[in-house]
Amino acid sequence: MFIGEYQHSIDEKGRLAIPVRFRKQLSSGAVVTRGLDNCLFVFSSAEWKKLAEKLAALPMSQADSRAFARLMLAGAVDVRTDSQGRVVIPEYLRKYAGLAKDAVIAGLYSRMEIWDKAAWEKYKAKTEKDAGEIAERMGELGV
Repeated sequence: MFIGEYQHSIDEKGRLAIPVRFRKQLSSGAVVTRGLDNCLFVFSSAEWKKLAEKLAALPMSQADSRAFARLMLAGAVDVRTDSQGRVVIPEYLRKYAGLAKDAVIAGLYSRMEIWDKAAWEKYKAKTEKDAGEIAERMGELGV
């Protein structure tokens, strides 16, 4: 389970340290892919397999299904932590998420998200401001 918010820097080679408490869950590998809201999603290999199977089962005849599967699957890359607990984020994914130097890794139970620090702060401020309205809509969904 991934929870919490951590700030790390991306070095000139595109390496990002994974928080120590998350490393064991990624010991058998992980997948980084384009996420939503211009962040990156990171899944353990086991969680990725579950998601990829669902995406592969979407109907090819529906444009939204094809588009979402392409977003998630075509941009995905297998990663492994090095001896210092870092993963290399490819340039095309860093560009997609606007990652330069300072990043935030947010734990979201079954996945992590990697955000540019400034984008995360902006997103978080808006979400916190709208928390009451969001909670009401979630209540309608049974949350």
